[in-house]
Amino acid sequence: MSATLTAETATLTAETATMPPATAAAGRRWAALGLLVSAQFVVMLDTSIVNVALPSIQADLGLRPTGITWVVNAYVLAFGGLLLLSGRAADQFGRRRLFVAGSVLFAAGTLLAAFASTAAQLVGGRIVQGVGAAALSPAAMSLLLLTFPGPARARAMSIWGAASALGGAAGVVTGGLLVSAFGWSSVFLVTVPVSMTAVVLARSVLPEGARGPRRRFDWYGATAITGAVVALVHGALAVADHGWTSPLVVGTFTTAVALFATFVAVERRTPDPLLPLGLFRSRTLGAGVGIAVLGGAARASTFVLVALYLQQSLAMAPREAGLAMVPTSLSGFVFSLTLLPRLLGKLGPQRALVAGLVILAVGHLWLGHADAGHGYLVAVLPGLLAVAIGVALSFTPTTMVIASAVPSTHAGLASGLAGSATQVGAALGTVSFTAIGVASGGHAGHTLGTAGFTAAFTAAAAVALATAALGTTLARTRRRTASKAVPTPRKEARP
Repeated sequence: MSATLTAETATLTAETATMPPATAAAGRRWAALGLLVSAQFVVMLDTSIVNVALPSIQADLGLRPTGITWVVNAYVLAFGGLLLLSGRAADQFGRRRLFVAGSVLFAAGTLLAAFASTAAQLVGGRIVQGVGAAALSPAAMSLLLLTFPGPARARAMSIWGAASALGGAAGVVTGGLLVSAFGWSSVFLVTVPVSMTAVVLARSVLPEGARGPRRRFDWYGATAITGAVVALVHGALAVADHGWTSPLVVGTFTTAVALFATFVAVERRTPDPLLPLGLFRSRTLGAGVGIAVLGGAARASTFVLVALYLQQSLAMAPREAGLAMVPTSLSGFVFSLTLLPRLLGKLGPQRALVAGLVILAVGHLWLGHADAGHGYLVAVLPGLLAVAIGVALSFTPTTMVIASAVPSTHAGLASGLAGSATQVGAALGTVSFTAIGVASGGHAGHTLGTAGFTAAFTAAAAVALATAALGTTLARTRRRTASKAVPTPRKEARP
């Protein structure tokens, strides 16, 4: 899909030169969408395609289990920790400029990883990739939000969500094929042409957008919040190996809290804060960020739990388990592309995300309580399809809710805030629900038994329903605000 989208983008760019002004503007908008969606597709593709290659990487480089986890965690930490900083930088220094810089860094990190001969080189390449993705993703999202205002935004955001879902599915399928045919380096090299094409086309296709006022950048606040997010995610990732009460995990979480308190103190005092705290006077923004954290926990944990369930309860091989999850991504892609725009137009983002979270909870409960003896088609597939629809129907509207609560000059900040909140929720949710499963029915080696999976999926469903309840209060508040804004008609004076 990425190659097709990029080719279509180049074709549309050439065609706009001979179009009437209005038609050319519309063509350029859709060319921009193709380029932005291609970039998001590559970011999502890279995550899943590398996971498939991990066993081959471990065998080739002789990595220990701790080393192979850092191939994944280095990217996650860099990406999650820098999203908020990058979003704000996009607003101040130029969204297109940051998009290009992120694409260059992502391609450079990809090449470093592809030609790595040691674990240190590979992890270094993954860090550079994560930094590039952190710059690229919020810049692309903010450009999309600004390029497609009003009713067109729902359609554009739905295509964005569809590309994310398809990227995950394509990574699972193509990763196995590439590793078998060409070796693990090929899973990195396949994304380089798309990244470089984005660099070449960005200037002629993407609008720069209005920048914020040229002020001194809040480096103290940026350092504090980046450190807080990195420490929080790192602590969550360390729980699986060290446990909740280990000195490493407790110390890391304590550091995260201290850095976050420092960030709030800095933002209150600096004249040009990275994150203006006054924005949180908006109930919509505060609730939206809370929904992003909790919703991220409920969504991301599902795929980790399902992967464990398929291998530990249904005794599937890793490659079989990966293929068994492909219907989730494909159904999410089809739903996002066909039904999501209509539902967003009919329900609005607030009610759509509530419906999505409820459907997500239904999927969790099915996976947790269906009898594994009935096999994949009965015990797993219906739950996966419900999860796919729930994720598609709740993820994109959450970003739209957060974006609607801030001025357009802060579109990059809104994108980074939504992404960072989701990443933090995903890390905390995955370790929390897995820990609940181990405590409820775990076996030796931290594997989950039947009772453990039931407890983990039920806990995830409870969080999804609690998040839906928070979304319901937000939807009610918006309806009340809208009703107050409608003027009451006057009665005509009688003669």
